[in-house]
Amino acid sequence: MNKEIRRVAAIGTGTIGASWAAVFLARGLDVAASDPAPGAEAFLRGFVAAAWPSLGRLAPLPDEPPWSALSFHAEPEAALAGAEFVQESALEREDLKRALLARLDAALDPSVVIASSSSGLLMSRCQSDCRHPERCVIGHPFNPPHLVPLVEVVGGDQTAPWAIERALTFYAAIDKQPIHIRREVRGHVANRLQAALWREAVHLVAEGVATVADIDTAISAGPGLRWALMGPHLTFHLAGGSGGIAHFLDQFAGPMSDWWKDLGNPVLTAELRERLAIGIADETADRDIAQLEARRDRFLVDLLALKAGLDG
Repeated sequence: MNKEIRRVAAIGTGTIGASWAAVFLARGLDVAASDPAPGAEAFLRGFVAAAWPSLGRLAPLPDEPPWSALSFHAEPEAALAGAEFVQESALEREDLKRALLARLDAALDPSVVIASSSSGLLMSRCQSDCRHPERCVIGHPFNPPHLVPLVEVVGGDQTAPWAIERALTFYAAIDKQPIHIRREVRGHVANRLQAALWREAVHLVAEGVATVADIDTAISAGPGLRWALMGPHLTFHLAGGSGGIAHFLDQFAGPMSDWWKDLGNPVLTAELRERLAIGIADETADRDIAQLEARRDRFLVDLLALKAGLDG
């Protein structure tokens, strides 16, 4: 059960699945991929090629991806041959994932973990049609997976402890930072946290408190810089000075509780959606999605290199 994983099946190779494939290849693994979408293989190979330079800035890699270690298959069963771990990244639809996981389960040895990249579905429901539901887990990355270290691992009602441990061990071995979510909730942890923050950001736009651009700056030039190094609890522990979190709570538990009561619960009406779209157009000016992604990825690489230096 603890043998080293050398071959991974990447089932679903859209933006998330292709990013996963780049990670696996950069860590020296063989990758067998499958996706039914027209042009999926060309997209996958193009994505890996584009991601490779960023990965190479984080760790020594050959100039070109090891294309011989990547195979593409029309049917998922063919990609599963010899697989020692499965990363499923199909569309975020419960009915589709239930059927796909059952199909993968039927073709695999029961000892092979099936990890779903689902960003918010409950594994208890997704695994319900499998003959071996005990090996199914959520292995949710954060976009883009080839750069962002986080992976959320959570089991369903029928998931066995060994599958959770196997997934945590595998992700750690490929230099990800997995966390074990002990209880299922929709959206897991990271997406719930960002949903809570965005809800208040949308509320502030709706109430005319600030523009879309200024709200984004309030995060990116403020607490977001600290959050890149430490989470909210540790940040507030430092805010308490020598007294730590206990002193912080003594000072701010009351005011913070009052702010919680005043947080908004906006409704995404057509008018509010239009205001958000106009705000984004003003903020991005002439920069398109590709330019914004390239800027984000350069920043992430620099940030990860800095963090690695601090940790070292």
